[in-house]
Parts: sequence; C-alpha cells; structure tokens
Amino acid sequence: MSRIDGLFQRLRGEGRTALIPFVTAGDPSPDVTVPLMHRMVAAGADLIELGVPFSDPIADGPVIQRATERALAAGVHLRDVLDMVRTFRAENATTPVVLMGYLNPIEIMGAETFAADAAAAGVDGTLVVDVPPEEAAELAGLLRPYGLDLVYLLAPTSDAERIARIGGVASGFVYYVAVKGVTGAGNLDIDGVGAKLAEIRARIPLPVGVGFGIKDGDSAARVAAVADAVIVGSAIVERIEALMDEPGAIPDAVAGFLGGLRQAIDQADQHKVLA
Repeated sequence: MSRIDGLFQRLRGEGRTALIPFVTAGDPSPDVTVPLMHRMVAAGADLIELGVPFSDPIADGPVIQRATERALAAGVHLRDVLDMVRTFRAENATTPVVLMGYLNPIEIMGAETFAADAAAAGVDGTLVVDVPPEEAAELAGLLRPYGLDLVYLLAPTSDAERIARIGGVASGFVYYVAVKGVTGAGNLDIDGVGAKLAEIRARIPLPVGVGFGIKDGDSAARVAAVADAVIVGSAIVERIEALMDEPGAIPDAVAGFLGGLRQAIDQADQHKVLA
C-alpha cells in the first residue's frame, strides 16, 4: 500500500479530513524548504504538495507565479527538489509528498529517469498540470512500476465524460479546483462544491481534495464538511512572501497559520461525526 493510500485509509477510519499545504520548493531560498516541511507536519499537515519551479506556470495565479520566480532566481530546478525530498525523508518516512508542476522539466530529465529518481528520493506522486488524461497513458505507465501516483485536477467545468476519463488514469487522490480560474482566485460556493463532489464520487472511487479559495479557518472548515482533504496554497505562499527578508521566521509563521486551519478542520470533523 502506498503512503497516500495508507494515509487516506487511516484518516477515513478516524473520521478525519486531510490537511494538504502547498509551497513552492526553494521559495524564498533553498535552505528554507526542508525545515518548513517539517514544521508544517508538526502543525498538522497530513500530506505535502511541493511545487516544482517552472518558467511558465500557466495554472498559477500571481502569488505562486512570484514564488516560482524567486525559486528559479535561487537556482532551484527539478533535481534540487528531489534532493529536498530526500533530505526530508531522512527524518520523516511517513508523510506523503506530491510534486506539483509541469511536463517540461520531466521531459528534460527523461520521464523514466524522473520516475526512478523521484521514487528513490521518497516522492509519492506527481500532479502534472499540462498532461491531459487523453495523453497520460505513457507517463502513468512509467510512474506505476515505481509506486508513484498520478494525481489529477478536476474543475467546476469538468463534465461527466472528462471525470470518467480522469478516473481511468488518476491514482492516490483527485484534486478538485473549487473555483474557476488560477490559484488564489474567486470565492467558495460550498453548496456547488458539495454537488460537484457527489458527481465526481459517483465516477471516481478515489479520495477528493478541494483547493483554490481556502484562505482561513472558516473556509477550511466549510470545505472539510464535504471533502476528503483541504488543500491550501496561495494563503501560505502569501505569508512566505511577506517574510522574504526574515526567512528564519517563515516556518513558525506558516505553522501558526496551519495550526489554526487544523483546529478548524478538526472541529468540522467532530460535527460530521455527531451529525
């Protein structure tokens, strides 16, 4: 059983919702990322989504675009990200790590080399934004022998046919984008999210995480009421950006924010159990 499968199986048995933070690897400097990963776990993160810097992050809003630019300026590329995961694994063998990025860096490395090296570093899966399900068979086939999950995005505009197609190639979990647009955009419509998750679950038997638009404990709790995982990115990256000149303060600041989200999610989970 993979770390991702084991995590969601355990949380399901405990009646708990996963908290998944996203940060861009190497933002604002490479030496911040691994200590930040450890502090996020200590604050209640169940799985870490680590962004791989890329020069044309088409799915990301301005906040994460700037984070990517900072990481690239610091010289961080895919192999550096794998080294960060390897260092993280020296002290943490249990928390799943998913890389989020784009196909170009994988193609430059070579997809099979990437799969082998990512697995050896301790990566559990990858979300490749610009690989549509119609073109995913080769990549999925290379990842699968190494135990790497291929996570997919679903959107409010995803119809039944596309949901089913993604269900045919996705593994680990699927990531539902709760609002239309890029990361950091829009306001949450929880009733609409709940209805869409019911449609997704009717066609895909994987856990469903919900992200985009989660900014505070209230929005995290409302998502936890309907989702298997709460995914938060831009709100964390904004806090990192605000402390660029005080990098030593970043892990504690992010951990404090995540701790508040974890508390709100746990309270929402208690209400689900009692309902």
